[in-house]
Amino acid sequence: MSSVTPVAAADAAVGTAIDDARPLRRDAERNRRLILAAARQVFAQRGLRAGFDEIARVAGVGVGTVYRRFPDRGDLVDALFEEEIDAVVARVEAAAADPDPWAGLCGFVTWGVEAQAADRGLSQVLTAGGYGHERIARGRARIEPAVALLVTRAQSAGVLRADVSALDIAIATATLSQIGGPDRPDLRQRYVTLLLDGLAVSRDAPSPLPGVPPVEADLACLDEPARRAGPGPAEG
Repeated sequence: MSSVTPVAAADAAVGTAIDDARPLRRDAERNRRLILAAARQVFAQRGLRAGFDEIARVAGVGVGTVYRRFPDRGDLVDALFEEEIDAVVARVEAAAADPDPWAGLCGFVTWGVEAQAADRGLSQVLTAGGYGHERIARGRARIEPAVALLVTRAQSAGVLRADVSALDIAIATATLSQIGGPDRPDLRQRYVTLLLDGLAVSRDAPSPLPGVPPVEADLACLDEPARRAGPGPAEG
């Protein structure tokens, strides 16, 4: 007669099942990390319409694995950009707390342009509806009042035009982020300087423009985001 009791046998079976499941869980978590890293890279370069097949190729996994981990694009956007949205909110709140309201506004505009230039996906999450699910929607809902406070403080201090809204700031930063491409921050900052001079209530003299004047070839940069995004909506 066997000396192994039914309880001991059951415990052993459960232990074996757990041991067998651990490699699967490790593989699944590894694939998730690979997919998120690849999606971050692809979305930053090409925007949120980039295909899941491209994300799978960069991650080194099958496209079916991407869909199993993230059944639709909104799930993937939520997973990727929730922390980035939190960082944007923190940046706006820090700017609004600056003792110098104009310096706070200028710092946020400059940062916002460069952050969106570096990450087309982030720019789309911030400016376009329809990306992500509940977590992204909650984050976006926190940004507008924070920017509105930043604008109101500068207007109350008499340094920002009274007819400027938080939405003006959002549209301006997103638009200027498309100038110059990843290798021409100097060209973007030229137009940031022009924007800030236009937003100011008064200037003793126009601010010096950084960099060198643009040449005709720089016009091509305005089409760069569209070319990186691809020809049309992608699956997922």
